[in-house]
Amino acid sequence: MSVELSPSQALGLWHRVALGQVRHDHRDLTLRQMAILLEIYLVPPPHTVRGLAATLGVTKAVITRALDTMGAMGLVTRERDAIDRRNVVIKRTVDGALYLEKLGDLVIDQGRKLNM
Repeated sequence: MSVELSPSQALGLWHRVALGQVRHDHRDLTLRQMAILLEIYLVPPPHTVRGLAATLGVTKAVITRALDTMGAMGLVTRERDAIDRRNVVIKRTVDGALYLEKLGDLVIDQGRKLNM
């Protein structure tokens, strides 16, 4: 099913989803953190700090700071790569999966309201 949205409809959907997130979840992710989280959950693993930095076009320090915050929220964990100890592998968590599942439900719900 393909839905054509005008730019203002697309922004309106994004606006309603953002409002829903703010109202119903205490975690306050930045756009960069959300992009990292979606990359980790939607693109098959493994994910490393180096790989995420390359994908997002930012430094490893930027990724590390974002992961520090998301780790404190329970959305991801990090482990040293057993084969190459220089690499840090990012792991998904149950809380992170539930967070994104609820976000997906919110997007669907708000998208349906848009088509009424």
